[in-house]
Amino acid sequence: MLSVILGRNSFTAHRVLQCTASLQRCWFPKIQSGRVQKRLPVTGLRMSQLFQKNNTFHDFLLARIQCFHSSSQRLKKRAKPEPPPRELDLLRYDMKQLWNSPKPALYLGFAGLIPFVSPTLFMAVTESFCPQLAYAQLAYAASIVSFLGGARWGFALPESSPAKPDWINLSNSVVPSLLAWVAMLMSDNIVSAVTMIIMGLGISLHYDLALLPTYPSWFKALRAILTIVAFFSLLGTLIMNSLYPEKNLF
Repeated sequence: MLSVILGRNSFTAHRVLQCTASLQRCWFPKIQSGRVQKRLPVTGLRMSQLFQKNNTFHDFLLARIQCFHSSSQRLKKRAKPEPPPRELDLLRYDMKQLWNSPKPALYLGFAGLIPFVSPTLFMAVTESFCPQLAYAQLAYAASIVSFLGGARWGFALPESSPAKPDWINLSNSVVPSLLAWVAMLMSDNIVSAVTMIIMGLGISLHYDLALLPTYPSWFKALRAILTIVAFFSLLGTLIMNSLYPEKNLF
């Protein structure tokens, strides 16, 4: 490059390099026949000698470039990106999808809570325990528990379903129906029967949310809310049985 600037005069370029070379020492590789032999401390004088020996400006540029390195930059550790915040649990994440439910499923699901809530509210307002209302609530709850088991069975039948019709899915779908049947056999004792229904609701919800291949997110959110309301309604019936006197409607 200096030869080009100074009229391609190699002697002039050599004199400029000899006069302006830095007196600071830097480690410089010795190049012979295109190979790096060893590293030598080079001053401005030795740089000019190297230029005379090789007599090519290409070797000088190659040797000059090798004086610089960026190893200090490579040693720096890159900061790892922070992972996105995780939700506390699966149920909270699915609750966001509740209002994406199909309108018929949403309306029919909340309307299905009326037979659960109304007997408990009536007994709380009248401050009496009505066996007829408690039995009606128990029968409806048993049918709902049996329906939840049948829904699991139907969900496993399509070929594109993530729940395969194997022994685990189909056997667990039968369990809620059996619990509902046992609860109706114990209907003479309202406490035992309602306790069995509560167990059936809890087991069915555990199957659908945590154990078996899952339903769509909107259905899991709807199932969780409906199960919680049904649970507290049945629990309220047990409380009314222990607090208030029995009163027959007819």
